[in-house]
Amino acid sequence: MLNIALPKGRLGDQVYRLFAEIGYPCPGLEEDNRKLVFEEKEKGVRYLLVKPSDVAIYVERGAADLGVAGRDCLLESRPDVYELLDLGIGLCRIVVAAPEGYVEDMDRALRVATKYVNTARDYYASRNREIEVIKLHGSIELAPILGLSDVIVDITETGGTLRENHLRILTDILPVSARLIANKSGYKFKKERMDEIVGKLTEVTKK
Repeated sequence: MLNIALPKGRLGDQVYRLFAEIGYPCPGLEEDNRKLVFEEKEKGVRYLLVKPSDVAIYVERGAADLGVAGRDCLLESRPDVYELLDLGIGLCRIVVAAPEGYVEDMDRALRVATKYVNTARDYYASRNREIEVIKLHGSIELAPILGLSDVIVDITETGGTLRENHLRILTDILPVSARLIANKSGYKFKKERMDEIVGKLTEVTKK
């Protein structure tokens, strides 16, 4: 069986449709239930529904042979996996945002609220800017509004949530999309099958 870790939610639904299109359907996934493991013996595939930020862990540790994770998660957790393909879906960007009218004080460390700690540190290190990282796991937009931070580093698709909270984008750090990743040991033993999947996915995503 080929174990494939899919991120829960809308992105996972998109990814599953891609796999179904290339010949790896699993009808159980389209049913309304709370199962987390779906097996299609005839096709030799088992899908695992996983929290998006955990996909890379399942793949790195061999619980899954393949997985789909956002570039943001991969850059943040830096797993020891093979990145096989940019699927060109789940398009977002990681940005720096601040309240409207914000003016940076260069005489002190910049307070940055984010869940992307490594990404924020790498970005500001490249600018030789001293920062204080405030790690949050949700509602990042609240931090500068309540004076907890000066700016935030967060992911956005359209910028709508930022605008609704009277925040403006100061700069884009990097673009984000969904990536197909593989366990390194699994790839050695299932290379032919995985390469076939990569080839078929390349065809459907380039249409």
